[in-house]
Amino acid sequence: MRLLPKAVSNVIESFERLPGIGPKSATRLAFYLLHVPQEELDQFAKSIAELKTNTVLCSLCKNIAEEDPCSICSSPGRDQSIICVVEQPTDVLSIERTGKFNGVYHVLHGSIDPLNNIGPDELYIVDLLKRVSGVEEIILAMNPNMEGEATAMYITKQLKMKNEKLIITRLAHGLPVGADIEYADEVTLSRALEGRRQQ
Repeated sequence: MRLLPKAVSNVIESFERLPGIGPKSATRLAFYLLHVPQEELDQFAKSIAELKTNTVLCSLCKNIAEEDPCSICSSPGRDQSIICVVEQPTDVLSIERTGKFNGVYHVLHGSIDPLNNIGPDELYIVDLLKRVSGVEEIILAMNPNMEGEATAMYITKQLKMKNEKLIITRLAHGLPVGADIEYADEVTLSRALEGRRQQ
């Protein structure tokens, strides 16, 4: 005997596939949606359906955008000679909120993590290496954990082989070790940007 209608079970299973959502949270969300007016539910479904169809990957920085190139890469007011390398698109949002960085970005979409079979080839590192001509400084804004450190060391080695004169800096460790950039407040991130050090 099935306790829940199939439509509800399907929604619960879909939510459970999302990171950080367990069975209880998934069930709570599914039952919440049952009480939402159909009009709002249709809009929610439309937003999800358009999530991938109405976004592109910027061919330059690999950030998620509405157009290619993205608004940051195509902005004449941005300093193209400084590239801030981050792990995730959410890190771009966090750094932009500080208002302290006026360069451009490069999003790796992850970090080197051998335990999860993520090597340099699974990240947008080769695309970064193609961008370094005419660049004066690369800021490595990886998360201060083992994967972030390994990624920063690998990228530093690759960049130095390509251009020895390139200035390579890291964010100052105003960020607590083990914390993600995405969750850092603006003051901590501002200090980390200002206190970056050369590799």
